[in-house]
Amino acid sequence: MGINNGLQAQNFIDRHALVTRHNVEIMEFDSLNSLSVGNGEFAFTVGATGLQTFPEFYERGIPLGTQSQWGWHSFPNTGNYIMEDVAKYYTTDDGREVPYAVQPDEGRGAEAAHWLRTNPHRLHLGLVGLTLLKENGEEADIQDIQNIDQTLNLWTGKIESQYTVDGEPVRVELFAHQEQDQISVRIESPLVAKNRLKVKFQFPYGSDCHVCPGYDWTKPDRHETELITGSDYEARLQRTLDETNYRLDLQWESAGKLTEVGTHHFQLSPQTVEDTFAFNVLFSEEEEGPDEFEATAENSRQQWEAFWESGGAIDFSGSTDPRAEELERRVVLSQYLTKIQTSGSLPPQETGLTMNSWYGKFHLEMHWWHGVHYALWNRIEYLENSLDWYTKVMDEARGTAEWQGYDGVRWQKMTGPGGRKSPSSVGEVLVWQQPHPIYFAEELYRQNPSQEVLEKYKDRVFATAEFMASFATYDSTDGKYHLTRPVKPAQELFETMNTKDPPFEMAYWHYGLSVAQKWRERLDLPVNKGWQKIADNLAPLPRKDNLYLPNALTPNAYTNDKYRHDHPVVLGAYGMLPSAELVDESIMTNTYHEIEDHWIWESTWGWDYPMIAMAAAKLDMPEKAVDALFMDMNKNTYLKNGHNYQDKRLRLYLPGNGGLLTAVAMMVAGWENGPDTETPGFPDNGKWNIRWENIEKMQ
Repeated sequence: MGINNGLQAQNFIDRHALVTRHNVEIMEFDSLNSLSVGNGEFAFTVGATGLQTFPEFYERGIPLGTQSQWGWHSFPNTGNYIMEDVAKYYTTDDGREVPYAVQPDEGRGAEAAHWLRTNPHRLHLGLVGLTLLKENGEEADIQDIQNIDQTLNLWTGKIESQYTVDGEPVRVELFAHQEQDQISVRIESPLVAKNRLKVKFQFPYGSDCHVCPGYDWTKPDRHETELITGSDYEARLQRTLDETNYRLDLQWESAGKLTEVGTHHFQLSPQTVEDTFAFNVLFSEEEEGPDEFEATAENSRQQWEAFWESGGAIDFSGSTDPRAEELERRVVLSQYLTKIQTSGSLPPQETGLTMNSWYGKFHLEMHWWHGVHYALWNRIEYLENSLDWYTKVMDEARGTAEWQGYDGVRWQKMTGPGGRKSPSSVGEVLVWQQPHPIYFAEELYRQNPSQEVLEKYKDRVFATAEFMASFATYDSTDGKYHLTRPVKPAQELFETMNTKDPPFEMAYWHYGLSVAQKWRERLDLPVNKGWQKIADNLAPLPRKDNLYLPNALTPNAYTNDKYRHDHPVVLGAYGMLPSAELVDESIMTNTYHEIEDHWIWESTWGWDYPMIAMAAAKLDMPEKAVDALFMDMNKNTYLKNGHNYQDKRLRLYLPGNGGLLTAVAMMVAGWENGPDTETPGFPDNGKWNIRWENIEKMQ
């Protein structure tokens, strides 16, 4: 049953029980099930020892990362590469020659594309692990770690790791501070007093690898690690990598000694007869002084309890469908992971703050999947955290539009904190990221319909719409506006110069221009007649044989397996957007069944399954909505730690977690102008007894 959003959560759902029954327990070394602590600006990922002791074991799983929103690095631009080095000119349908930043195959263009794509890259800030000595004095290896019992307590944000070395017990407690980029660690073991346990700090160079942990140990001469200050209780390490500088402030709570034992390798040795040793590490560009262990622990406990007690909650424990418990587990763990990985001041990379994917850069088309769920779960402040960045990079986005001869701002696809676009023969011709800022602004206004919100976001909304209007191409033969060459749809397999009117993008263009017009009305501004003309005269979604086509120029899309790959995003035109006025429900239903029966599902990705579920829910097929969430595909795997596994290259994929939270929220709370029934996205078969509260309807 649903719960009135205005009533107090604790009166109805035992949130502590809901969350803690999904605490993560690890009983062995498992390269895919490392665990993380963090705060949205910083994350620290550990293995079974409770710290980053054996990073090489986890490299091909979920790596042991230390990443932040501020930690970026660039290799020197010795070639003085600029965007013109990678420009390719496409002829548009209205006869203009338009430059795009692509990836040339050879020569200076190829060199420039590589540098411009790989820089800046997100930086691994350093490994913090343990050196554990056996009784014979040898350093313990991974096989010497026995009797592992590790728990992530979701309610407090604590990772507690217990194990034995040579029969000696070791207990490690780890917290991340929720207001600064700090970890605090307390170790209890007889090995401390026996001088057989030490803490090691190791620092890498930045890496230009595509998908990897983000560190390079092969270039020790390219960077510096300097011990600036030190005493028996604290020290500061200064890191310099080309133009990047940051530091570690270390503090420990009983006597110890920090020594340099190798290049970029330091060791902290406890100098105590006690069995307990606590230390604290603050990673920063300029902040000073970490909090002590107990202060960090209390900060983590308070902030995590506040997180879980606020926002939405969904309790599936009364359901008898055999999938309900697993769905609840995925939902709870996805809330934890997105909070620590994607709630910060930048749009997230697909692998959050755990490892690098696409050099650590973020993809703005994925921001919808990373961010919309925060609005639906009444945690919109976590979405808003990353929205100020759009204002900071508007000049870059405006520059792209001007370079190409368009109005307004053309938002980046793959980028870093400075907003410079990255050359790509695929990414630079995508457009489905363009309306996202309008969608986000409308979510903010829905929850806070105020003049303040309108004033803060109006420039971004209007500049976004200006580009959308100028990008649409008028065809005098049919009197319609089209989205056409050069363009790449979200189903990226279609050729750039052989794509026209992809239905998701068409529906999103109509949405964006229409909402921008609403914002003008709310601000008592006159209607923009140009925008309105385009919105009213967009070409209809392409169709054939009572099916919506993914591309108007590919009428054989449903009879040729070549086109049954990748995202079936034609369903997103209905499932993700309030597009009922553009979409014929019967044709979309036919399209759903056609895709369901014939798609090559192994080619899909983690966010496809929640997208399909949302379409099914809107099409009044709740059984199929649930089935979509549990589609038996490799890329719909959710690991013990909650991460959405994709394949051997991409072992975690946060758009899948965010998409799951979006779909489930929609399925329980419904959507605007949807049916006035309880949990409309779940079957009314007596097996789904769902209690929920404080979840917003979807647009």
